[in-house]
Amino acid sequence: MQNNYESHPRIRPIPQQRVIEKMDAYMSRRDYAGAERHLLYWLEEARAGGDKRGELLVRNELIGHYRKTAQREKALESIDAALSLIDALDFAGTISEGTACVNAATALNAFGENERALALFMRARPAYESSAATRPELLGGLYNNMALTCAALGRYDEAGALYDLAMAQMEKAPHGALEQAITCLNRANLEEARDGLEAAEGDIFDLVDRAVALLDDAALEHDGYYAFVCEKCVPTLEYYGFFADAARFKEEAERIYGRA
Repeated sequence: MQNNYESHPRIRPIPQQRVIEKMDAYMSRRDYAGAERHLLYWLEEARAGGDKRGELLVRNELIGHYRKTAQREKALESIDAALSLIDALDFAGTISEGTACVNAATALNAFGENERALALFMRARPAYESSAATRPELLGGLYNNMALTCAALGRYDEAGALYDLAMAQMEKAPHGALEQAITCLNRANLEEARDGLEAAEGDIFDLVDRAVALLDDAALEHDGYYAFVCEKCVPTLEYYGFFADAARFKEEAERIYGRA
């Protein structure tokens, strides 16, 4: 049965699941231009149909897309639009608000606006932590990205505590090994920033070894997201001298993208 929103005579909802599935297909083959065209088309459809929920979904996807493609001004425009939609839809205190704030804050961190990013992570945290419906991977993502922001601001103890929380959540998540690997490498960067490379060398190498083992988990599906995570991890692996592992994961990512 349609809910009251979807059955409203003045609203023509966009097919959210189809939008996401098509977006995933574009990203699996790194077709960023196609992904942007796809999202902008459905943004206009949502607007034309008065579908603010659909518009929020597309804005969230656009924030992530513009972050990955380093389009700062477009990302900021979509962040402002998404936060306005949260207010218009009266989503304060909901998972939807939390998701929009985390997406926005993650992009702001990537573009160096860490004070604003931290404020949005703090806004998202109560909504995520208070809901029994929050999936572990969402909480883990919040803690991991919030830790990155704290580290960028020199708040190292807070960052370390948040990384611990992220690891605990990802241990509960289906196939959470990928996110745990990212957190291990982020934690290695934190140890270096806080204590210096020489003093933290032992802990850093332990964390990188663990990340490699997690990426090698035989239970992981080698799909587009696996390729994306491998590419994300390669620079840190190279930085710490794990050149053979970096080359191996880079080659696997290229194989996956080529197959897609």
